[in-house]
Amino acid sequence: MGGCAFLSSGIWILREHFGTVANLDKMSGSWDGSYDPGSQSDDSHLFERMHIEPIYDTFVCPLTKQVMRDPVTLENGQTFEREAIEKWFKECKESGRKFVCPLTLKELKSTDLKPSIALRNTIEEWNARNEAVQLDMARRSLNLNSSESDVLLALKFVQHICQKSRSNKHIARSAGLIPMIIDMLKSSRRKVRCRALETLRIVVEDNDDNKDIFAEGDTVRSIVKLLSHEQSKEREEAVSLLYELSKTEALCEKIGAINGAILMLVGMTSSNSENILTVEKADKTLENLGKCENNVRQMAENGRLQPLLTQILEGPPETKLAMANFLGELVLDNEVKVFVVRTVGSSLINLMRSGNMQSREAALKALNQVSCEASAKELIEAGILPPLVRDLFAVGTNQLPMRLKEVSATILANVVNSGYDFESIPVGSDHQSLVSEDVVHSLLHLISNTGPAIECKLLQVLVGLTSSPSTVQNVVAAIKSSGATISLVQFIEAPQKDLRLASIKLLQKLSPHMGQELTDALRGTVGQLGSLIRVISENVGITEEQAAAIGLLAELPERDLGLTRQMLDEGAFQLVYTRIVKIRQGETKGGRYVTPFLEGLVRVLSMVTFVLADEPAAIELCRVNNLASLFVELLQTNGLDSVQMNSATALENLSQESKNLTRLPDLPSPGFCASIFPCLSKQPVISGLCQVHRGTCSLRESFCLLEGHVVEKLVALLDHTNEKVAEAALAAISTLLDDGVDIEQGVKVLCEAEGIRPILDVLLEKRTENLRRRAVWAVERLLRTDEIAYEVSGDPNVSTALVDAFQHADYRTRQIAEHALKHVDRLPNFSGVFPNMG
Repeated sequence: MGGCAFLSSGIWILREHFGTVANLDKMSGSWDGSYDPGSQSDDSHLFERMHIEPIYDTFVCPLTKQVMRDPVTLENGQTFEREAIEKWFKECKESGRKFVCPLTLKELKSTDLKPSIALRNTIEEWNARNEAVQLDMARRSLNLNSSESDVLLALKFVQHICQKSRSNKHIARSAGLIPMIIDMLKSSRRKVRCRALETLRIVVEDNDDNKDIFAEGDTVRSIVKLLSHEQSKEREEAVSLLYELSKTEALCEKIGAINGAILMLVGMTSSNSENILTVEKADKTLENLGKCENNVRQMAENGRLQPLLTQILEGPPETKLAMANFLGELVLDNEVKVFVVRTVGSSLINLMRSGNMQSREAALKALNQVSCEASAKELIEAGILPPLVRDLFAVGTNQLPMRLKEVSATILANVVNSGYDFESIPVGSDHQSLVSEDVVHSLLHLISNTGPAIECKLLQVLVGLTSSPSTVQNVVAAIKSSGATISLVQFIEAPQKDLRLASIKLLQKLSPHMGQELTDALRGTVGQLGSLIRVISENVGITEEQAAAIGLLAELPERDLGLTRQMLDEGAFQLVYTRIVKIRQGETKGGRYVTPFLEGLVRVLSMVTFVLADEPAAIELCRVNNLASLFVELLQTNGLDSVQMNSATALENLSQESKNLTRLPDLPSPGFCASIFPCLSKQPVISGLCQVHRGTCSLRESFCLLEGHVVEKLVALLDHTNEKVAEAALAAISTLLDDGVDIEQGVKVLCEAEGIRPILDVLLEKRTENLRRRAVWAVERLLRTDEIAYEVSGDPNVSTALVDAFQHADYRTRQIAEHALKHVDRLPNFSGVFPNMG
């Protein structure tokens, strides 16, 4: 019979037994991909019923009606499939029946089974002849021009014979079927591609020789491409095949070398859309691929770090070194850094302690990469501080080169920014801590005697240590005792931006605790103050350096006349005013630093209002730029408490000067008669004068709050949630009741602004001692007006608050409370518990 006849008759036989392709697909859905010689699965026996040669009755087991694989004969000469007759005897025994022949039903004397070797050999030869013809038919059907049903049927038959016997996988290879099946991956039909992937997996299972074929050409690349297909079934079959191939080390390298393969597999393991079997197979495939170092590196780059970390923990020394070096090159987010430190932090620290310079370098670079604020606690508890400090300060033959000392300093800077309690951690042989005086002195010495890169990192270490309230005082004391203030200030002029930023940030942290020392250093002739001002003036948006520079200036003593005069001379206040205006007009974009920058600018600008009485140039600056009006606008910057507080304080200072700056009217001198007889003189009435300051006032020229319509805005801030804002607002309001102004008219102004009740409420709330002190002072001034005293006398809450202040406040406030209680007749006027106030 010719080949075509074999092909056509074979296809007819296949269709005869399977019916439609749909039925075949339905059957294949339950195919479990494994071969069990004792299995009686429908698929395997359907293929066994596809014969080219006729079947003989003696081949068929009377019990299973299937061609026998292991025929055995009973004592009566009847032959059965071994598994079937053993099952029959088992059922007889369990039911208590006698052992009988299933065909004759006659009792058997013995259940011994005699292998029918001749019959088994005949069946095997018969099967081999049939399978050879069927394989030939399958081979002829495996081409891209065949119909889908023919290809699917042929692939299913290859699966069947390979699962039937492992030796048949050799036959499939010898028959040249594997390259033909691989070609089916190029089919445009999804079902064919899926079936081809499934068949290839079965063909290569537990057969390294068949896997070797995949090492040639672009076969593995074609399989990897199918990982990205939309159909989940295709992805599932592709990853299952890759899993089988990945059991061979040579193919592990081949798979890993394909661009995107590991990335797609890693993506599958973390996908919520893949079915669980696909995820498991992808995970197992990656485990196999992890046998190659290059693959481990790729996995780490794509977010699967565990294989790399396992190598650091368990690998041989050279592998540990290589993996630590690679870890030092990875870019990781903070959450991953914490995971890495928890896993291998101690191992890396131990590697850093070794005497081998290569190991120390690899460990330092890896620790540098994983150190951050989030992982600092884990690193500290793993014991990183003592070896880090030792490496930084060590001198001699075993000391680190300067480039690695810079890495050590960087790690230390990352760690100290966590705000940990560094006083409790010993870092030296004498149990010194990181903030012990001699350790800080050593850091300062290194800063003064190394290059810019390491200086920058060491300054960042000090920035971290001064950021914690528990350690800042130790650092301040050590800096003062070392006399390093001037040296630190000089870094403001460094040409390296990072170094300059670190120094300014450090000085900003120090300024609340050593403001006068820093002021004296900045006012020197070297020009660091001018350098700070130049940083602020840079028109490059708003940078972290500018925010730190203005923050440093804002913390310096505001009443230092020499500093303020120098800032006036260098145009600092004019610059600050301009920057504020540009921010408010939207001309300067700030990003994340705009708020601290604006807060610093406002505080610095308010400094000029503290020297008005002593510096005419300050008054002129305020008038020319109408600073009072600007501070009124800033007073209404809701959400920026610091801006509101400093604006209110500036308005208080400006208002204090109003009584000195108001232009009093020129009154005509009295005539001769009036000078002798005063009863004959009458002062002329002059309209348009300020009722509080008794002269001609304006917000711009004399900084008058009344003429600037500021009182209502200040009153509105008295119930601010931030006590410091409320205190600053009350202090500004109190200037209208101060000595040197018309207090009665000041009270009238507050009545018109509906400010009396809010002031009384501040007294009643007693939120802070400073607020109570200011409220008692203001209330006593208000009670000098009889009408208000009369009304308040009927309010027991106010009287109780004044009594409480009279009994428990500081000495000066108790004096004032005594006078207030006299105004409301709670104390007799002849009472003199405290000496009279001046």
